[in-house]
Amino acid sequence: METYGILTLCATPIGNLEDITYRVVRTLTEADFIAAEDTRHTKKLLNHFNIHTKLISYHEHNKIEKGPELIEILKSGKNIALVTDAGTPGISDPGEDLVRLAMEAGVMVTSAPGAVAGITALILSGQSTRRFIFEGFLPTDKKERRAVLEGLKNETRTTLLYEAPHRLLKTLEVLYEAVGDRSITVTKELTKKFEFIYKTNLSGAIAYFEEVEPKGEFVLVLEGKDIKVLQEEDQKAWEEMSIEDHLQVYLDKGQDEKSAMKQVAKDRGVSKRDIYAYIHQN
Repeated sequence: METYGILTLCATPIGNLEDITYRVVRTLTEADFIAAEDTRHTKKLLNHFNIHTKLISYHEHNKIEKGPELIEILKSGKNIALVTDAGTPGISDPGEDLVRLAMEAGVMVTSAPGAVAGITALILSGQSTRRFIFEGFLPTDKKERRAVLEGLKNETRTTLLYEAPHRLLKTLEVLYEAVGDRSITVTKELTKKFEFIYKTNLSGAIAYFEEVEPKGEFVLVLEGKDIKVLQEEDQKAWEEMSIEDHLQVYLDKGQDEKSAMKQVAKDRGVSKRDIYAYIHQN
């Protein structure tokens, strides 16, 4: 019976080299190969920890041809450690594609966890951490980006976004246009000496980066929409519709009259008795 190797996703420091774990150092040392997003960048990390494991380039632009090659290496019984330039592989990088290929091939996949830029930014942001979503980089395709921004308009959870310095100001501007002047925390250089954490609102962030040239990779932590405000807006939208038309919306969905009247009452913030009385008096 063939014994396949193991693919281990190894989290590397997002800035401060002391944030690497003992397990990651051991895994990188003992692996047969390290698949790296940028071999030159990873080589510096390996030299720091005196690790001499052979590197293989695996990134967004060669993943289609390189992914199957790595799977064959794993199927031959060799172990591969996967790293990204910084942080945890598989988040906004081609690591997710390799994980999918490995699982489809029956190769064991495990993780040696550690730093994640998004979570580090979230807990330092001063924004709500109870419920959050990760959007990563906004799509470059205009149609896709418009759809994401449309979804953020009424998103009540805190949103995490990544952005490059040359696109930061534009991203702040389109967020402002989409969601209004919400609170946002702009972070960069996390865990480093010049760690930057700036909690403001979108208009304030735009004004700041119109004066200060953005440098470094950014994590944006955007406040979610207030649930009460969202409920008030929804209620107002329903109130602009006649009760008859409102009721018909749910009847058209297949609800019986009793259930439909109950939902109409809930939407409008009134009692079911009031809706019943109105319907049967008209």
